Amino acid sequence: MNDIASAAVKPGNHEDEQIILTSVDDFLNWGRENSLWYLLFATACCGIELMQTGGPRYDWDRLGMIPRPTPRQADLMVIAGTITHKMASRVKTLYEQMAEPRWVISMGSCANAGGPFSKFSYSVLNGVDKYIPVDIYVPGCPPRPEALIDGVQALKERIHKYKTFGTRETEPVTIQ
Repeated sequence: MNDIASAAVKPGNHEDEQIILTSVDDFLNWGRENSLWYLLFATACCGIELMQTGGPRYDWDRLGMIPRPTPRQADLMVIAGTITHKMASRVKTLYEQMAEPRWVISMGSCANAGGPFSKFSYSVLNGVDKYIPVDIYVPGCPPRPEALIDGVQALKERIHKYKTFGTRETEPVTIQ
């Protein structure tokens, strides 16, 4: 046993107890990436795939994903489906009500770029990133639950690198 560890062992403690040295960022990020509380904003067929991801077959509760009914309790916003110009202000309001640090996953081609409706409809927003910053893009029409789970894993890698102070990674990631 080295000097630091032997100094920390007090009489009556077990010899198998160990000291873990880490940074505050690593400790906080470990908690953040293993307990993502998400707020759903599902409007169309992507919402059905999103519900399937939370169902018994894929069960993303095992990844630490817990749905929350209010934005003040959530740290992840999953946007699935078509967003219209009228809804965009509500999406932004919900995003601003979330506590920092907060992340956004844009799911499906409608949320990412307007989908097939953007060319012929004046009311569809050409990507939710026009209103709020998006961290992870999950492509597809609609994307399968496996793709959404890959997006969550990519988000966990991003959260692992998150710095509470200093420079932060701001470039969005697209899942292949």
